[in-house]
Amino acid sequence: MQTSFIDGTTLYRQHHFQLPLDHSHSDGQKIAVFARELVDVKKDKQDLPWLVFFQGGPGFQSPRTSGESGWLKRLLQEYRVLLLDQRGTGNSSMINQASLAHLSTTEQAEYLTHFRADSIVRDAEAIRIKFNIKQWATLGQSFGGFCILTYLSLFPQSLLRCYVTGGIPSLTRQTDDVYHATYQRTIDKNKAFFAQFPAAQQMCCDIAQYLLNNEVTLPNGQRFTVEQFQLIGINLGRGNAALPLYYLLESAFIHCNGHKQLSYSFLNQMQQEQGYLTNPIYAILHESIYCQESASNWSAHRVREQYSQFNYQSGKAFMFTGEMVYPWMFEQLETLKALRPAANLLAEKQNWGKLYDTDILSKNKVPLACAAYADDMFVELDYTRETLASIPMSKAWITNEYEHNGIGVDGKKILSRLIKIANALDNLPK
Repeated sequence: MQTSFIDGTTLYRQHHFQLPLDHSHSDGQKIAVFARELVDVKKDKQDLPWLVFFQGGPGFQSPRTSGESGWLKRLLQEYRVLLLDQRGTGNSSMINQASLAHLSTTEQAEYLTHFRADSIVRDAEAIRIKFNIKQWATLGQSFGGFCILTYLSLFPQSLLRCYVTGGIPSLTRQTDDVYHATYQRTIDKNKAFFAQFPAAQQMCCDIAQYLLNNEVTLPNGQRFTVEQFQLIGINLGRGNAALPLYYLLESAFIHCNGHKQLSYSFLNQMQQEQGYLTNPIYAILHESIYCQESASNWSAHRVREQYSQFNYQSGKAFMFTGEMVYPWMFEQLETLKALRPAANLLAEKQNWGKLYDTDILSKNKVPLACAAYADDMFVELDYTRETLASIPMSKAWITNEYEHNGIGVDGKKILSRLIKIANALDNLPK
């Protein structure tokens, strides 16, 4: 891989690091971590402050996007930006079925415990030290914001200022609390969607009934089920998603030789919607991002039992699910089946370390500017406000103009607003 290139007005540099799998044992096994530096060509020789970006997920690589658009363009006006491929993703040491195949179930589970926010943050801190950067700024989207609160807990002295979009978690609540809140928000999104597109309810029921009555396979040979179909409701938490979802439902069926069947294009789209097929970290570690000194025990699956409207039955209304992970995924999804035993071990794990230090955060002196989305389906606004009330030098811009993916929709405007908030916080007495 070439070490640098220029595209438009942006210079890109690639950086590769060998870092400890377990930072508490620095002489032990190493993994590869990749990061891409972006800087305005005209400013490359300047002593610009650095900013490191933490992607949402967990389990997704940093964006492969142009430095001349959206939030990156805004940041590059004043920062040298580092896009981090969090461990296990992108050009870093990947986590997938093949990379874990040589390990026993117990070894797989143990290995995967090192891919949460605390390890990601320790990677970033190691890179900061290698670059000899005194302090840098951070931007976190969604789960990336969770990482930033962990960073503020572990290494506050290393941070210049922090920006978060749609990613302020509860510091103390249990996993079940999170899913009770997100199920309620998911119900709200379903109601809004079916109110806008009343015909979509019957379309969904027709698809679900067809899946119950027929054995349908996706292009990869995996059987397609009602539960998998419900998962595409995750899109209802993103801006401008309702109309594309309606169009998708509208074209689900075709008539062939006098028979109605689900179209190849629809089934192909359903397969593409299952990001867990290529990013298993998202499935296998998703609930662990909420775990502190307690087990998840498949929280979303257990809490769902209290919301019977999500359990589709013939003759009843259909409802999509949201950002939830279920144990049946490791029974149904081909690329997750081999990881089922390890996933169960992780769901039962009690001794997860603490991700946040409430005492340190209560004394915070780093400007923390946040965009909090009033109707966010993934991150509960009440918990966001509860958390920020306990962190000095923090301020949220609460808006209903955007959904959870606001940074991708209008990133330049959002980042400009957050930079303004951080500037004001920076002028407050420390």
